[in-house]
Amino acid sequence: MANGFRNRAERIALGAMATAGVGVLLADLLGWLDKMAPGGTLPKITLLILSTVTLFLLMEFDRLKVLDTMNAQVSRLDIDGIEGQLRRERYDGVTRVHPSFPEAAFIELLKNARWEVSILQTWIPNLEQLKTELTRAVTERRTEVRILLLHPSSLVADLRDRALRTGEPGRAVDVRGSLQILKSVHDEVPPQLRHRLQVRVYNSLPSIAVYKADDRYLVSSFLHGRLAIQSTQLEIDGCDTAMGREVQGELDKLWGIGREVDLRDWQRSIDTMN
Repeated sequence: MANGFRNRAERIALGAMATAGVGVLLADLLGWLDKMAPGGTLPKITLLILSTVTLFLLMEFDRLKVLDTMNAQVSRLDIDGIEGQLRRERYDGVTRVHPSFPEAAFIELLKNARWEVSILQTWIPNLEQLKTELTRAVTERRTEVRILLLHPSSLVADLRDRALRTGEPGRAVDVRGSLQILKSVHDEVPPQLRHRLQVRVYNSLPSIAVYKADDRYLVSSFLHGRLAIQSTQLEIDGCDTAMGREVQGELDKLWGIGREVDLRDWQRSIDTMN
């Protein structure tokens, strides 16, 4: 509506200027212009030029409308969306590579998570730093939080422990420490929302470490002598991308074979699984 009103106003203004220009020409031919403004040659020339330009614009009015329409169409283009789509198609969803776990960036993702947070790890060495936002995700936004940890008594846990000790003596796979922190999160969540915090342990070969917030993933590998959070992190955007589907498939598979931990008494819950 605004464009239609503007177009009508422009047409009326151009028509009035063209009419005035024609009137100036007639007045000049009849000698009236010299009587009204003797010696006004320069103003007459200026008026003639303006009249000519106005007539030209009036004749090109429809073409100018086409340009106006094109400008409106371009302004509606989602440039960021197109860029994101091209990136997903070109890199299978990988948007960035981090030299190590970007803790501050993931905390921001946690703050904005609306439907799901998932973590797949052997144990979570940076859980204390994430604890507050995990609690808020459940209590304030009703977000589903799913945590997958390696069973502390599994043979794989012992192997991973040895792999870490080759790089940093004294460092161990501390699944029980992670479970104790998760119990404190459980205790801070209102009873009616505790079902949204789910923890399972798996007894299988760990493939990748995954930190997920909604449809954004941070994925790394388990290298010898180094924590997964110290390894290179692939940031993946989109569950529907090639990499996103692969990572989500691994999450779902391990979640399916994992056994649920009762955080009210996680030690007893773990012991009864043996």
